[in-house]
Amino acid sequence: MPYRRTENVVRRLAARHDAIIAAARHIASESGMAAVQIAAVAARAGIAAGTVYRYFPAKTDLVGALLAEIADSEIGALRRAAAGAPGPLSGLSAAIMTFAARALRDRKLSFAAIAEPIDAELDAARLAFRKSLAAEFAGRISDAIAEGRLPQQDVAVAAAAITGLLIEGLIGPLAPDPSGRERDIVQSLTLAALRSLGVADARARGLVVQTALPADLAKPAE
Repeated sequence: MPYRRTENVVRRLAARHDAIIAAARHIASESGMAAVQIAAVAARAGIAAGTVYRYFPAKTDLVGALLAEIADSEIGALRRAAAGAPGPLSGLSAAIMTFAARALRDRKLSFAAIAEPIDAELDAARLAFRKSLAAEFAGRISDAIAEGRLPQQDVAVAAAAITGLLIEGLIGPLAPDPSGRERDIVQSLTLAALRSLGVADARARGLVVQTALPADLAKPAE
């Protein structure tokens, strides 16, 4: 009779998997993706390196799983923010601001996931993350166009441009030092994105002011 894992075993295995990914995420947030090594992750998770290898046979498997987890987390946050907005244009604004705020909250992790040089075989996972971001923005742009909130335009080009604007403005080599300016940077980038889509300046400013920021960016820096 074939062995069947009990629910407790399945839960324990899933918890161990999640602990490994969490440890890898902490290391990437502190020291970048290059620091995500099997031994370091095992030490952070408090388990043997051999245990990590049972879940992830190679470092690239581990980093690929981490990139997928980060992508799922960020896309989920964008969707929740947009879902709480009263309309498609305010939903787009909320999604843009949420991505920007979260990227600044953990800038090193964002750089590690999106822009830090990594093994070529992981480029597909990173590209998938960027494509998922662009697709999320494209859906919001399409909804706003359908309701007459934005002018007709090439949605794919517009979404790609906004994705590039955010990445370069937040974590690229030309991005400003955000220390103490996080709120202003998030709002400025969102304004730039909305203007580029054809939103009149006064209306764009109103959308940005009315959109709630994540809690840790909701107050001006002291």
